[in-house]
Amino acid sequence: MSAVTPARSGPPHGAPGAGPTTQPYRGPRPGGPGQQPYPPQGPPPAPYGPPPHGYRPGPPNALPPAAPRGMRPPPPPDLERRPRPRHAPRRSGNPAVTVVVPTRNEARNLEVVLPKIAAVRPAVHEIIVVDGNSTDGTIETARRTLPWVRCITQTRKGKGNAMACGFEAATGDVIVMFDADGSADPGEIPAFVSALIAGADFAKGSRFAKGGGSEDITLLRKSGNAGLNTVANALFGTSYTDLCYGYNAFWADLVPMLELPDPNIPQPEDGTMIWGDGFEIETVLNCRIAAAGLKITEVPSIEKERMFGETNLRTFADGTRVLRTLLSEHRRADKRK
Repeated sequence: MSAVTPARSGPPHGAPGAGPTTQPYRGPRPGGPGQQPYPPQGPPPAPYGPPPHGYRPGPPNALPPAAPRGMRPPPPPDLERRPRPRHAPRRSGNPAVTVVVPTRNEARNLEVVLPKIAAVRPAVHEIIVVDGNSTDGTIETARRTLPWVRCITQTRKGKGNAMACGFEAATGDVIVMFDADGSADPGEIPAFVSALIAGADFAKGSRFAKGGGSEDITLLRKSGNAGLNTVANALFGTSYTDLCYGYNAFWADLVPMLELPDPNIPQPEDGTMIWGDGFEIETVLNCRIAAAGLKITEVPSIEKERMFGETNLRTFADGTRVLRTLLSEHRRADKRK
């Protein structure tokens, strides 16, 4: 069984591209009169004949002239850099952080959320947007807003499948689960990572831990969450204070142990969801982490209101699915003892 401990402060976690190159002058294009010459840059090679009238050779490896005053400067480095490739996740005091963002018609929210994640310091390694066949241009908006973001399309439907696709694509050492609706604060990411560096296997966000809070949860959802917390803690010997909150982080080397549904399995023809593909994904993770006896640290988090659009949550249907998940995961854990 896994005890849940409050977060402790830990040490903080922590590309430039090559500049343009000039092309040497190559003289007039062969092929007859009327064709335009190459731009006059650099010394002309002998085989192409003399340079055109007015040609002035520049110094070797000359840089292009500075942009005239008043022109728009290039975007900040954080908007153009590419994530470093990594071959295998590792645990260290300076992990590379992957942020997985599941989306479905979240274009307007991403215009705000992605730059905020990119502005987090220490900088994250990569952001993966996993889209659920949005119709509002979510992927196009993500790429326009943050050119180095990675965008993939989930293989089935449901938040759980989107998360599994993102986990499989992640190349960082730490994976952060992050909602696209603007309710989560990217500025809290370092606190989650610090909890992992301090020794936790799983950093569990909590709106009800000391220092946490919510501007969005209704009384009905709060009461349902409290009841589900009680059931989960009784079944798994944990002390969760916020079972249903989706802002979490964990070491990427735990992904195989989670045994989530294979993203490569096709969507059932009858349209039903594979178990683990829906909003029960947070509960599945919480249960399997606890059943494995891993160290869990709760991190206080403040939930904000959704910025744009309507929530995909269904209070009663999703609450019932979470309860079924708790019972199913408890039976699964018993069989593996």
